[in-house]
Amino acid sequence: MFAAAASETAARAFIEVGAVVCLLAVLARVAGRFGFTAIPLYLLVGLALGEGAPVKLEVSHEFIELAAEIGVLLLLLALGLEYSGPELRHGLRTGVGMGAVDAVANFLPGFGAGLLLGWAMPAAVLLGGVSWASSSGIIAKVLSDLDRLGNRETPVILNLLVMEDLAMGVYLPVASALVAGHALGATIGTIAVALLAVTVFLALALGLGDRLSSFLHGSDDEPLLLAVFGLTLLVGGLAQRLEVSAAIGAFLVGLALSGPVQERAEALIGPLRDLFAAVFFVFFSFQIDPGDLVGVVVPATLLALVAGGTKFATGWLAARRAGIAKPGRKRAGATLVARGEFSIVIASLGASLADGPKLGAISAGFVLLTALVGPVATRFAGAPTA
Repeated sequence: MFAAAASETAARAFIEVGAVVCLLAVLARVAGRFGFTAIPLYLLVGLALGEGAPVKLEVSHEFIELAAEIGVLLLLLALGLEYSGPELRHGLRTGVGMGAVDAVANFLPGFGAGLLLGWAMPAAVLLGGVSWASSSGIIAKVLSDLDRLGNRETPVILNLLVMEDLAMGVYLPVASALVAGHALGATIGTIAVALLAVTVFLALALGLGDRLSSFLHGSDDEPLLLAVFGLTLLVGGLAQRLEVSAAIGAFLVGLALSGPVQERAEALIGPLRDLFAAVFFVFFSFQIDPGDLVGVVVPATLLALVAGGTKFATGWLAARRAGIAKPGRKRAGATLVARGEFSIVIASLGASLADGPKLGAISAGFVLLTALVGPVATRFAGAPTA
């Protein structure tokens, strides 16, 4: 009896996942034919199948959630493979100032909106975080889909993303403590652990990357793929356990690889990245109940306009400081508009607050709007090359 029930559940899950993936294949082909990224189409599919939707996936929810989390890690791994140790060192030395500008300029719209709505300080601080952080996952996919990983403005974009991810190691413990009312000492301890973990991961990636690449160099494709995939999950999991973004861990694995191994890993990981990334974008909007968006259309849209403008200005300014021409500045600004996984995580921290339901609804609407508009704007921003 139990075996029959399990078999039926598995069959239903296979059918659900298979149907969704086939639909994504059709959408990817349509997007490719018109020369733009399929991300907005994936998001709309997730919205149509998720919470409160007429057609809802039941048994495959946990599988899709896990696949989505793996998708984010693979997207950041791919970004790391396009980046080098010297580029990261230069970015960390020169990018702190722009990282601070990015934080202030993009935190204030959400924070100010929360205060204008009459929310208590913890909820306003969380909405500030929602409007601050760009989506590394969406941006990585857009850059890959539009073949812009080699563009002059791409290192500028990556520097800002890295700065944001590192800053999250401080912001998230502070925000969590503010919501929970934790003591200052415990909060400082959590931040110290996170910063130490980031420092260790960076040192290992920059110091032992050549040795790791040499060790993997003689491997055939199968063991190389398994090693890189396994390391990505392992390091990402350890980073997450230490209150650091798992995305940073995955990025540093890609950064550590160099030479022929880097090129081979990029080719091997590509198909896996595309598969799991597509699932990530579906699950991203899968969690949003369309009914919750109806009452927050106006504040979410206004916040998207203001915070989209400040993020565009941040990218433009960072690219100008790097000596990049106007088309590249436009691409940098438009690429950074999309918010995503961090914003959803930040909003979820306030679920227990009195303003939690409104925070969640406005955040969902804001993230969905920027995630839809950002990739489309990026497609038409500037000329193909700088």
